[in-house]
Amino acid sequence: MEALKAEAVAQKGYLEKETIRTVYIGGGTPSLLKANELEGILSVIFSQYPVDPEAEITVEMNPDDASRQLLREYRHLPLNRISLGVQSFNDNDLKTLDRLHDGRKAKDALENILGSGYKNVSIDLIYGIPGSSVHSWAKNLETFMDYRLPHLSAYALTVEENTAMRWLIRKGRMPLPDEERMADQYSVLAETMEQHGYVHYEISNYAKKGWYSKHNSLYWLGGHYLGLGPSAHSYNGHSRQWNPCSIHQYRQVADYREMAREKEVLSEEEKFNEYVMTSLRTAWGCDTGHIRNVFGDAFVKHFTNRVGKYLSQGLVVSKESNYYLTGRGKLLADGIISDIFLG
Repeated sequence: MEALKAEAVAQKGYLEKETIRTVYIGGGTPSLLKANELEGILSVIFSQYPVDPEAEITVEMNPDDASRQLLREYRHLPLNRISLGVQSFNDNDLKTLDRLHDGRKAKDALENILGSGYKNVSIDLIYGIPGSSVHSWAKNLETFMDYRLPHLSAYALTVEENTAMRWLIRKGRMPLPDEERMADQYSVLAETMEQHGYVHYEISNYAKKGWYSKHNSLYWLGGHYLGLGPSAHSYNGHSRQWNPCSIHQYRQVADYREMAREKEVLSEEEKFNEYVMTSLRTAWGCDTGHIRNVFGDAFVKHFTNRVGKYLSQGLVVSKESNYYLTGRGKLLADGIISDIFLG
């Protein structure tokens, strides 16, 4: 905690006195922190940075930690948004994912959060879990609707290297995620959310109007951000930098202004690729007018040449100077976006 506060002080010039509109406490399990520890971090941020009085301040929570006592203590802090890592309300899914909580615990956590007075609440759900069915996924969404939450992040399962799940799949003890079933579950997700009035404002995110995640929207719209802590990434419009991942190494730093961060200065091509990648993921789309103003006509020509085949295939649609992925296009987003990249 002391190292994190020291870095917050040392890095206060990084954003060049831009007003802080969002604070996101996540990446790990911040709900393990006691309220006074969280308060210590926030007090440093509020004392060192120009924070908007209406700033969105989010904390991620695990269902195991969301006790009534902790939430009562959190109510005294300037937190106004909670993101709960539910993943699934189905016990079989949670066992497959090796989660500590069960479906009942997830519901209890949600009821504790809502009972504590928090209104801006989001949960994470995962589809494509081995052994899950379209029906069980639809039940997950039905449970989400029961709580009338304003925001949902829904992610397709990715099996990372060096994880227990990857080992089980290699040993034949667990099936690979079924891509066809995953596509069917995605279709159910898109249809259900639309029927209930949620805006699909980013590939993995749905919200009622006015309840978009301001913090994540800033990433997708190319805003600047400062990351604090081990492995944290930062971006100021010109370059990226990221902290060492070792907690031990991070704690031993004598001067956080001089910490050995990795850094890369972005070329115009990389900035263009970044814009295409983030903008096409969103409901706001990719604007060729913006490309022309920022990068020039040659970049517009490259974009329109590459995107043409996806327009004819019904995977991308255009309206005036803006281009958007269709429902089918969102299923193939990574391939479409990488094909449009320069270089």
